[in-house]
Order: sequence, then C-alpha cells, then structure tokens
Amino acid sequence: MHAAVVRSFDAPPRFDTFPTPVATSADQILVDVLAAGLHPRVRSAANGTHYTSDGTLPMVPGIDAVGRTQQGELVYFIADDDDPGTMAEQAVVDRRRAVVLPDGTDAAAVAAAMNPGMSSWVALRRRIDFRPGGSVLVLGATGNAGQLAVRIATHLGAARVVAAGRDPERLSLLPGMGADETITLTDDPKEVADRLTKAAGDVDVVIDYLWGPVTEAAMPAVLTGRTERSKPLAWIQIGSMAGLELTLPSYLLRAANLQIMGSGQGSVTAAGILAELPALAAEITRGTLAVDPVAVPLSQVEQAWNAPTAPGRRIVLTPGE
Repeated sequence: MHAAVVRSFDAPPRFDTFPTPVATSADQILVDVLAAGLHPRVRSAANGTHYTSDGTLPMVPGIDAVGRTQQGELVYFIADDDDPGTMAEQAVVDRRRAVVLPDGTDAAAVAAAMNPGMSSWVALRRRIDFRPGGSVLVLGATGNAGQLAVRIATHLGAARVVAAGRDPERLSLLPGMGADETITLTDDPKEVADRLTKAAGDVDVVIDYLWGPVTEAAMPAVLTGRTERSKPLAWIQIGSMAGLELTLPSYLLRAANLQIMGSGQGSVTAAGILAELPALAAEITRGTLAVDPVAVPLSQVEQAWNAPTAPGRRIVLTPGE
C-alpha cells in the first residue's frame, strides 16, 4: 500500500510504499482510510520527541482516522501503539478502539476535530469532577486544541471561561467562541501576571497546553488571586508548547490547595477515553465543536507537513484522492 513513511526523525515523512498491515486477532479488521488528521501529537511522534516514542524506524505516522470497513460502516478509530499509523491507504482497527459514525458524516471534519477536542473533553470529563457552573482558565487558548477547549468548557456548563494565549490575532476570535475574558501572554510580564491574578484567581480548573516558563509565571499569579486558598484548584497539564519543564517552588503546594495532574495516554485508561468518543463525535458532527479541515492528498504529505494553516483550520490527509 501507499503511506506516509518516516525513515529519519530529521526529515518529514514521504509518500512511499509500506507493507499492508494484517489483522491478527478477532477484534481487528482492516479498513480503508478516508481521512487522518495532522495533529501536533502526530508531528512529535514522527520526529521522535513524543514521550511514547521508542525510536523504531521506518514508521507510518498518524494516531487516529476515519475509515470505512468492508461492510460499508464509517468508523472513527484510534490506532493501537503496536500497529502502523493511520496516514496510509489502509489501517488495522481494533473494534474496541473505534466508534461507528452516522452515514453522511463529514470524514474530514471528524478527523480534524476529534484529537484536539479529545484533550480537553477527556480532561474535564475523566480527570476531575467538573460540574456546570464551574470556571476554567485555558492556558494556550490560541491553538486548535485550546480554541476547542474554550468551546468545550462552555458546552459542558462552565459559567466563566478565561482564555490566555500567545497569538493576539487568534485570541481576538475567542470571545465569539465562549471566552468571557482574554489575556495576551506576550504582553509585559508584570501586566500579564496582574491580569491573571484578577481574571483567573478564583477559577476551578486550569487546562494547560503550554507548561514551561509560561506556566512557571502563571501559577503563582493565579494562586495569588484566590479568595479562598483552600478551595481546590485542578491544574491539568495537557501540552508543553512553551517548554517541557518548569521550576515549581515548594511553597505553592503549601500556600494553596493546588492539585497538579496530567491528562493523556496513561493517566486515563484507554477504555475511559473510548467511552467519551461517541458523545464528542456527535457534537463534532452537529457542528458544535467543528474545526475547519484542509484536505490534502496523502501523496502531498511531504509538502503539507510543515505548511502553515489559518486559525481554526487543520490539515487532514486523504489517502483516497
């Protein structure tokens, strides 16, 4: 079959031939891939920097996709770590890691939105007991996942959503997506800290896509503004777009009820993640949580790999074209 193939972690994947995967258990089937999203998580796996990477080459990137079974069913599925990725003409699907989609579903739209939407959806539904009326700070709200996090928090009943990000142009779009207040993280550091203290001091949850120095500065600023320090604050680390590490002063853990946790592969069971997929897929299909897909033929993967996209858009590779 044809696939996007990574032969070096220092170069983008190329359109090449790769052995067609084979179903090896009763739970597995082979599907024709219709659309696979080019997510940041896919890029990090393809350059060997993701924490799940084992360094094995060659590899086919892609962690999820929409495909069609031989019986004509449309399915969204998450690839098993031990199988080739989804950026290929065909992929092996474990039925236990797939959900059936309604006929007429826009495959590209689902492929574009499920992965970035899943990050905050699963975090708010599985990592904490988030209830309607709560308040949320999205740190890193200007990426696709962050934008969806604003909309998802609102959809799940947040009474107040504060959006903080590093791209002023994209940040300006967020009030129309449910953000009650926005904070530009590239302003003067003291001004940023003051605004976080005032706007986000009493939030219940922080969804953090940035980490690194940004979080290092934001954490004490948010805690300084808390009216009641003993009120729990769930700080959910999802991404590390601003840095892989930070220095955490010990006093922050004593001075407030700060609960730091992650949300991703390992911190949530595969069964827990899969249980959330039908409801999320339904909202994407309805257009509630859509991301605008940019469909690109798989044969153009090398050119598409680092191509810029406008706010709210995501590249989706379509093997059938």
